[in-house]
Amino acid sequence: MWRLRRAAVACEVCHSLVKRSSGVQGTLPLQKLHLVSRSIYHSHHPTLKLQRPQFRTSFHQFSSLTNLPLRKLKLSPIKYGYQPRRNFWPARLAARLLKLRYLILGSAVGGGYTAKKTFDQWKDMIPDLSDYKWIVPDIVWEIDEYIDLGSPGETAFRATDHGSESDKHYRKGLLGELILLQQQIQEHEEEARRAAGQYSTSYAQQKRKVTDKEKIDQLQEELLHTQLKYQRILERLEKENKELRKLVLQKDDKGIHHRKLKKSLIDMYSEVLDVLSDYDASYNTQDHLPRVVVVGDQSAGKTSVLEMIAQARIFPRGSGEMMTRSPVKVTLSEGPHHVALFKDSSREFDLTKEEDLAALRHEIELRMRKNVKEGCTVSPETISLNVKGPGLQRMVLVDLPGVINTVTSGMAPDTKETIFSISKAYMQNPNAIILCIQDGSVDAERSIVTDLVSQMDPHGRRTIFVLTKVDLAEKNVASPSRIQQIIEGKLFPMKALGYFAVVTGKGNSSESIEAIREYEEEFFQNSKLLKTSMLKAHQVTTRNLSLAVSDCFWKMVRESVEQQADSFKATRFNLETEWKNNYPRLRELDRNELFEKAKNEILDEVISLSQVTPKHWEEILQQSLWERVSTHVIENIYLPAAQTMNSGTFNTTVDIKLKQWTDKQLPNKAVEVAWETLQEEFSRFMTEPKGKEHDDIFDKLKEAVKEESIKRHKWNDFAEDSLRVIQHNALEDRSISDKQQWDAAIYFMEEALQARLKDTENAIENMVGPDWKKRWLYWKNRTQEQFVHNETKSELEKMLKCNEEHPAYLASDEITTVRKNLESRGVEVDPSLIKDTWHQVYRRHFLKTALNHCNLCRRGFYYYQRHFVDSELECNDVVLFWRIQRMLAITANTLRQQLTNTEVRRLEKNVKEVLEDFAEDSEKKVKLLTGKRVQLAEDLKKVREIQEKLDAFIEALHQEK
Repeated sequence: MWRLRRAAVACEVCHSLVKRSSGVQGTLPLQKLHLVSRSIYHSHHPTLKLQRPQFRTSFHQFSSLTNLPLRKLKLSPIKYGYQPRRNFWPARLAARLLKLRYLILGSAVGGGYTAKKTFDQWKDMIPDLSDYKWIVPDIVWEIDEYIDLGSPGETAFRATDHGSESDKHYRKGLLGELILLQQQIQEHEEEARRAAGQYSTSYAQQKRKVTDKEKIDQLQEELLHTQLKYQRILERLEKENKELRKLVLQKDDKGIHHRKLKKSLIDMYSEVLDVLSDYDASYNTQDHLPRVVVVGDQSAGKTSVLEMIAQARIFPRGSGEMMTRSPVKVTLSEGPHHVALFKDSSREFDLTKEEDLAALRHEIELRMRKNVKEGCTVSPETISLNVKGPGLQRMVLVDLPGVINTVTSGMAPDTKETIFSISKAYMQNPNAIILCIQDGSVDAERSIVTDLVSQMDPHGRRTIFVLTKVDLAEKNVASPSRIQQIIEGKLFPMKALGYFAVVTGKGNSSESIEAIREYEEEFFQNSKLLKTSMLKAHQVTTRNLSLAVSDCFWKMVRESVEQQADSFKATRFNLETEWKNNYPRLRELDRNELFEKAKNEILDEVISLSQVTPKHWEEILQQSLWERVSTHVIENIYLPAAQTMNSGTFNTTVDIKLKQWTDKQLPNKAVEVAWETLQEEFSRFMTEPKGKEHDDIFDKLKEAVKEESIKRHKWNDFAEDSLRVIQHNALEDRSISDKQQWDAAIYFMEEALQARLKDTENAIENMVGPDWKKRWLYWKNRTQEQFVHNETKSELEKMLKCNEEHPAYLASDEITTVRKNLESRGVEVDPSLIKDTWHQVYRRHFLKTALNHCNLCRRGFYYYQRHFVDSELECNDVVLFWRIQRMLAITANTLRQQLTNTEVRRLEKNVKEVLEDFAEDSEKKVKLLTGKRVQLAEDLKKVREIQEKLDAFIEALHQEK
């Protein structure tokens, strides 16, 4: 019992002294008091076990509970099986303890101050984890609970008691003993407290002045270290989360869950932007949907920032030259694999492989150069690229050409103005987020883009400022506070939502994204800008920038997308009303649907070629071939042979000329005729009206398909060789088998000669002018030349009447005679004019004689069949025309077979290829399918598609909320 009381008194004295000296009630560690009470209890009752009070509270509650004031708890004495002795042991013990009061006082003051300082340091070192509750679980502590009962100096102890009733009574009695001891020595403590308080206050103030500066420096370093530590923890957790999501997405991609993956939200939004980029805003419906517009001076690091956000080196790089020559829309989305693909291509580029990265950069460069027209440096046409990968922030960014101040050699003169117009076109969208990139390594006064951004967004409500190359800026800038002024928005005239400082590498184009990120973290960890609090931790690194841009992007999307959808609903209503008023009985077919309809019609018409009858093919082929070769047959074969006036010479001349003609010209002429006949029939089927079903909107397209198909079609080269043999054999045959063929040959000959005679008479009429009837009826007169030709003709006709068997050519003396006769009548004539007139006069005379001979040969088949020789009935010219006619029929039959069996099918194949090529060429379809009806249907389709995609996106957006 004596040991118990002595220990209790010592414990209470220490606690009271520490409480007064430190100026804070109850700062003695609670665990120590608990251990003291526990040792006292065990010293008196070694057979009993005191359980630790169980009480759970959070970390923040613990820091507040440690400073709760204590109070006395008045308990009545309890007897523990024996009556305590009433003696003066407490007084003696107090007297002895007072002798050691100075030792105890000094120890208490020093220990209390040291304990409080240590505890405060521990408490300041612990970071505020309220922003990371989603990562760090609640810390659970087990402590004893103290309650403030109101009066100064009075404390109570409350513990969760799980023991028996005897244990509870014993503990209450023990506390009563401790309180009685505390009351007995309270008067002696007052004097010691006053002295200790004065000493402690002066000592603490003096020491605090010395250590305040060191403490501030130490706390700043520890704070920065703690922030970086937790930043690494966050990155590690995000990396693990990224890997886990990648595994989940891969499982879904492989179909393990046997379900179709829904299109991601950002992909849906990107599709809306792609459709809007192709839509011609003819109805004042502008594209006000948000996207992140990346602008900056040339070589300011725009592309590098975008690559850090996309986590891949995907853009072409150059040393000081302009590389971004047209806008590039990059859609970032999350996926199982880090890949990139273009909007109009199915090829995926694996961004984890260097060869695919090089191929992607080369493809982007080729597309940029293709978009740039001749004589220009930049182009407003957008390249659409999708980048997917684990952990990418979902957003849509547009990388624009860098703003320049001077047009250098090799650039178009209007390059500067074109870049400004492209940048303004994107930035004037009131919902576009402007990511303004400023090079930190150059003087701020050289900036061009900041003035442009301040014009487009003067209040800075949608601008995010990014200072690049901060590592170079820290080395080169004489006053680091200048960087602080930039980040605080005090140096540039523009305003912004947020300011960020990033490092995008050491300037080496071969650096990987991981190496750049490590360098960036290492730089900011050791940077004086952070240590001196010029920059805040959330304003640095591209990772924080990416998070901020993504949050701002989606906030802007949620605020503006429904308003944009409403405007397109109104536009759709206007277009539908206009269509109903102008085309009430027609379906709303857009350009692609009209092309498909025209394609089916064209293919049906090509198939109709195969349904043409053989008889029709042979008739038109034979007629076309004779029209092509008739002049050669009459002028070069028949007339030269017939004018010999000898049967043997006639046949010999005909055979020689037919052989030469067959070897050189006839097969080629026949193939040309067949090809032209096929074209004419194809054109007839393509262009002839189809009654009420005919739609003239397809005429230009059909004509273009016909021309392109014919241009691509090539006749079989072996056709001429086989045809030459067939034609040669047909012309060698001279045996007419029956009278019907004989009469057909005579009829064919008469038609040919009559056609030539008619042409000759027309030529003579044009030569000599109108006759007396036309002069009297139509009041026409002859010219002087026609008068001379008429006089010459009359003189030559007199000569032919005298000698009807005159040869084909005039002799020199005959020409002289005719000229003198005309001069005697006062007509001056040139010998060449006499020859020209003679050619036509003799030709008419010969053709009339040949026609008369045809009539005589109608009864000559009997003599021909029996090989009788009669000068009056020698019908070699009939045999010639029979040979020509038979050759034409055999050639027409051969060509018809080749057409129906080969060429029609090849033409149909060419037509299909042309239609497929036209289907892929949007510009060709726009050129060939035109008109108000087509444009109205096209606009209506686009607006409907945009509205449907916007509605689907809005629904998915609400579901994600």
